[in-house]
Amino acid sequence: MLDAVVSGGYSTSGAREILPQNVKPLHYDLSLEPDFEKFKFEGTVSILLDVFETSKEITLNSLEIDIHSVVLTLPGDKLVSLHSSETNDDQQTVKFIFNEYFTAGSQVKLTIDFTGILNDKMAGFYRSSYTAEDGSTKYMATTQMEPTDCRRAFPCFDEPALKATYAITLIADKNLTCLSNMNDIATKDLGNGKKAVSFANTPLMSTYLLAFIVADLRYVETTWFRIPVRVYATPGNESQGVFSCELAAKTIKFFEETFDMPYPLPKMDMVAIPDFSAGAMENWGLITYRVVDLLFDEETSGAATKQRVAEVVQHELAHQWFGNLVTMDWWEGLWLNEGFATWMSWFSCNEFYPDWKVWESYVTDNLQAALRLDGLRSSHPIEVPVKRADEINQIFDAISYSKGSCVLRMVSKFLGEDVFIAGIRKYLKKHKYGNTQTGDLWAALSEVSGKDVSALMDSWTKQVGYPVLTVTEAADGKSITVRQNRFLTSGDVKPEEDETIFPVSLGLRTKKGVDEELMLNTREATFPVDTGFYKINADHSGIYRTAYSADRLAKLGKAAQEGLLSVEDRAGLVADTGALAASGYASTTGLLNLISGWKNEQEFVVWDEITARIGAIRSAWMFEDEAVKEALKKFQRDLVAPKASSLGWQFDANVGHVEQQFKALMFGSAGTAGDETVVAAAKDLFARFAAGDKKAIHPNLKGSVFAIALQNGGEAEWEVIHNTYLNPINTSEKNTALRSLGRTKNPKLIQKTLDMILDGSVRTQDCYLPMGGLRTTVEGTRALWAWVEAHWDELEKLLPPGLSMLSSVVSLATGGFAKEADVDDIVKFFESRNTKGYDKGLAQSLESVRSKIKWIERDGENVKAWLKEHGYLA
Repeated sequence: MLDAVVSGGYSTSGAREILPQNVKPLHYDLSLEPDFEKFKFEGTVSILLDVFETSKEITLNSLEIDIHSVVLTLPGDKLVSLHSSETNDDQQTVKFIFNEYFTAGSQVKLTIDFTGILNDKMAGFYRSSYTAEDGSTKYMATTQMEPTDCRRAFPCFDEPALKATYAITLIADKNLTCLSNMNDIATKDLGNGKKAVSFANTPLMSTYLLAFIVADLRYVETTWFRIPVRVYATPGNESQGVFSCELAAKTIKFFEETFDMPYPLPKMDMVAIPDFSAGAMENWGLITYRVVDLLFDEETSGAATKQRVAEVVQHELAHQWFGNLVTMDWWEGLWLNEGFATWMSWFSCNEFYPDWKVWESYVTDNLQAALRLDGLRSSHPIEVPVKRADEINQIFDAISYSKGSCVLRMVSKFLGEDVFIAGIRKYLKKHKYGNTQTGDLWAALSEVSGKDVSALMDSWTKQVGYPVLTVTEAADGKSITVRQNRFLTSGDVKPEEDETIFPVSLGLRTKKGVDEELMLNTREATFPVDTGFYKINADHSGIYRTAYSADRLAKLGKAAQEGLLSVEDRAGLVADTGALAASGYASTTGLLNLISGWKNEQEFVVWDEITARIGAIRSAWMFEDEAVKEALKKFQRDLVAPKASSLGWQFDANVGHVEQQFKALMFGSAGTAGDETVVAAAKDLFARFAAGDKKAIHPNLKGSVFAIALQNGGEAEWEVIHNTYLNPINTSEKNTALRSLGRTKNPKLIQKTLDMILDGSVRTQDCYLPMGGLRTTVEGTRALWAWVEAHWDELEKLLPPGLSMLSSVVSLATGGFAKEADVDDIVKFFESRNTKGYDKGLAQSLESVRSKIKWIERDGENVKAWLKEHGYLA
């Protein structure tokens, strides 16, 4: 990017606003001392700079930093004083103008003394609080730099392409633990009860990967691997790090072998942070996590929690190579980091835990998350142009993560897994310690495969959306015609939105097997097929929906029962049928007919998708006639209750990982639909739990039992769950209780739940948890939006728009509706407000609501007629 035109403030490289490139950082010496009483930190940074252009000015990023002194050292140790400085809050920069020129081709050192805010916004160098074992409130200082918050910790060149090395020194009380990306190399006693801990120089790395922590911590360690691997937590919680610690050591070894490249740092530390805005952050050598995504207790947490922890740990470890060693050159390449780490977490999880069958659940989890968001008009391409820092947070979404990983899965299927991994190795070795663009990855994959990967994949990464393939069968039964068009959840695609032709691998399944070579590269094409039995998109590795005729859909439903479709095929068929019904490409009655015939289905992931699609219908119809809502509930009960009873809800040592989740899913689905047997069982379990038997409810069932208890109870049940939230056995139980509190319909209890969000009872990072529960009822949905309207100023202050959580709150508060009057109210509320930082989330939420409104208008009467015909509605 050195060919950009340099101006006085930001330079413009294409559409990007980036720092002037007259200098480039080579090395930082940084010293920081946090103050837990004033919630500030003192710092000094010396930055060695390469000079590319003779100038008097240096511009770097700085935000909420109070600068005390600035000195420039020229070659020969000549000191140059500052003439003046200019700050630009909008661009988050500070420009220093010196009294003398520094010349191109030289190296200079910029030294800055400063004070920063040890903030409570979970950004930059911030404070996190927790309750110690003696009941007192303690603080830790920790970091979250991604995407652009290193500038809150110290003045720096806060762009991913401006890699440098770092030498960190932390000054802290002698009894506290100090951690950073590298190993500590010296500890100096300062004689005042404090120490200075210095760390080894880092490799070349981007600012967003820098990390440092000062806290009272304990750890567990494994020496199984050639370097120390540790999990740190607040005192008393460290024993819950054993699972993650052992998994991490084995995963690093697995990735070393897979990538044919050693992990380059001398240690791996993973730390559970009580206040953390994301799930985890891949800081090189010092990964930070939300507590619930790192710590795990086999006896008190369920199977779903274990799988989540494993996936998050392996995701972050994949980043140590893909993202940390080789880094995107700018944020539009975020998907290179996140898509790959997501794919790799599934790949490695399958290697370590084949009995978890993660590639089956991939279809109902990752693929559907991608298709759901990318079916909106307000979606964005995988490679989305990013101009400003305040735009970046909004692309940390299902497009960058889930669609990105789905594109990679599609490539791996097309090339073959071995060839794909060989291409990844070539890519990593060629670009290690450097920065890349998407084309660099395609080039490496093309080189090892001999195929033009770029030609195949460019439209998938550069264009928004994906197609729906409409299949028409020839009258003679010997061929099918397949046509592709843009899919939109709203079903109202305009001609100008339907110009992209995607290269689509048909993955045609017949009784002979699967043809992976068949491609649709045009708008429409005809293929010879015996229509006795066929299915498109075998195992659902393709990023598209398939629309069949009602007759063919019925035949596929029968084929599923005859064992002709894989688990992924069956789950994907339900998902496609549900999505096509919701958007108007097919009828909702077709979906109801399909799933009503699958009572004998034996696989968890298929039932997971069936219950999700019933849930989507019930959610859309939530504001409709009470009789119709009861009929849909009865339909769900009739469908799932027999399976729930046959599986049972007992968990012994012989119940496998997937079966545990299957039992929990069906128990919850039957119970919340009002099945008397399950409700009675849930009430009994809850009563024993409330009486003091904390082991009465198995961890896998806790969320469902709490929900059923609140559905069928009142204030007494709410208080038991509230007390569980205040006094949990672990963080997983705490979160389960908080989610459940929102499921009450009682107005008084709804208000008590909402009050918790701002009264200090709920950590800022967890404010979305009770909101999710509130959205399950009409009463909760309306109360949540009214509360957000009334407390908007407080929420905006608590969750600054520049961070990502406000967007999540806006989506939760607005997305549950399905009436035009509510849309009008929401639009009117935000008309006079600056929506920068959450405008994309708001647009996506409103589009989803409008799609639900159209769905009900289109299919409301048909659904009612179907329910009557099948005896669910009088």
